[in-house]
Amino acid sequence: MTNIKDSVVLITGANRGIGKAYVEEFLKAGAAKIYLGVRDLDSVAEMAAQDPDKLIPLKLDVTDALDIQNAAKAAGDTTILVNNAGILFFDDLTSEDAAKNARAEMEVNYIGPLLLTQAFAPILKQNGGGTIITLSSIVGHVSMPALTTYCASKYAVQSLILNSRAQLASQGTRVMGVYPGPIDTDMAADLEMDKFPPQQVAQETIKAIENGSDDVFPDDFSKATYEAFRTDPKAVEAQMRESYEQQEAA
Repeated sequence: MTNIKDSVVLITGANRGIGKAYVEEFLKAGAAKIYLGVRDLDSVAEMAAQDPDKLIPLKLDVTDALDIQNAAKAAGDTTILVNNAGILFFDDLTSEDAAKNARAEMEVNYIGPLLLTQAFAPILKQNGGGTIITLSSIVGHVSMPALTTYCASKYAVQSLILNSRAQLASQGTRVMGVYPGPIDTDMAADLEMDKFPPQQVAQETIKAIENGSDDVFPDDFSKATYEAFRTDPKAVEAQMRESYEQQEAA
């Protein structure tokens, strides 16, 4: 199991929401250093100033191959990679922007973690194996019609998690998938559901690192939905369809 104390963590999308919560929780758990991977360094300047010896801003746009190469050079002591950065568009099949938004979501939500996993797998191997934590979503298992393009990107992420887990096991790298339900972040501000705090996602991930779990369902909604999906996937499919039809009729 990964030792969090004295670990070196790189978190993408570290400036807000779940990413910021990960920064706070890894600090509490004893990480020696945390790279704050963000597109805009100014967005984490205030955060980094609170503990400049441990919090290191890192220019990292996950859609920019050069940024990823530079990050791998600058953060060669990383032992835990957290693929957190993500975007969300609300699209069903009728959306005129569905194809455009789908491309953007795939670039950030899937291609970004793919490239980062490729870049950092050799680094983790060199540093003893380490851990890759990749943020998916419960909609990486269960599709919600109102989030058609986002769901597709998270299904792709699930494939990445499973394939990375299989291929990196021999080098001692642990690959974890995190599958939140509705979380109270800016990204989900327009989602009309009861939401859970981002801190809960980070805390449950820390617990999973410590107890050896590879799949993290950090809130009641994701736990219940996944269990229902395992029990009767067609019933869950019907439930999601009915929920969508009710929203459209409202």
